[in-house]
Amino acid sequence: MTSLGMLQLVSPALPVGGFSYSEGLEWLIQKRKINNKSTLCEWLKAELLRGQIRIEASSQSLIRDSLDKWQSTNEKKAIEDLVEWDNWLLALRDSDKIRLQQKQMGQSLIQILLKLGCHLPDETKNFSWPSAWGCGGLFWKLSKIEVIEAYLYSWVANQLSAGIRLMPLGPTEAQQVQYSLLPLIESQAKELLSQKPHQLWTGDVGATIAQSSHSELYSRLFRS
Repeated sequence: MTSLGMLQLVSPALPVGGFSYSEGLEWLIQKRKINNKSTLCEWLKAELLRGQIRIEASSQSLIRDSLDKWQSTNEKKAIEDLVEWDNWLLALRDSDKIRLQQKQMGQSLIQILLKLGCHLPDETKNFSWPSAWGCGGLFWKLSKIEVIEAYLYSWVANQLSAGIRLMPLGPTEAQQVQYSLLPLIESQAKELLSQKPHQLWTGDVGATIAQSSHSELYSRLFRS
């Protein structure tokens, strides 16, 4: 049975501001590179298979190891490892727009966790989104595989939410896409659980171009 903590972590009601970003999807739709349910689904599949999201998801296991070590020993080295992971993941993002998004969402999630009573090192207050997500997994006592699955699922859900507002895509169609991607999310999570993040590659140049070009749109619904 899926834990209730996992449901709260992936809930769109979690006030981290993710709803205000499209991560380049708005640019892709305006340029007609994505124009229907099918092309959107293929884009999401491509990102799950070779996008930056994979490296962030695979890092969750090692972030959790550092968090567990800090919680049990309070070692300074564990905190230093967490900060190093956060800096590395943020540096991998080619677009300054996405780096700002990652920092804003991460800091919002950390604030929520602190107000819910989660005890975290002071260094986590400036964590970006992937690292903050790992802290959320620790707080809700999720297993490593749950944290990774939830990270991938939440990303897809946010992209579909943006798609509904940007193109002729109804909520039912979005649910069909989400459902069709569940096996891929599950298989990717199992694979990434044992993968070393530093050895993974990405092939999402198109996503980087879209993210970087979003602020140049004449009109836009989402934040850059």
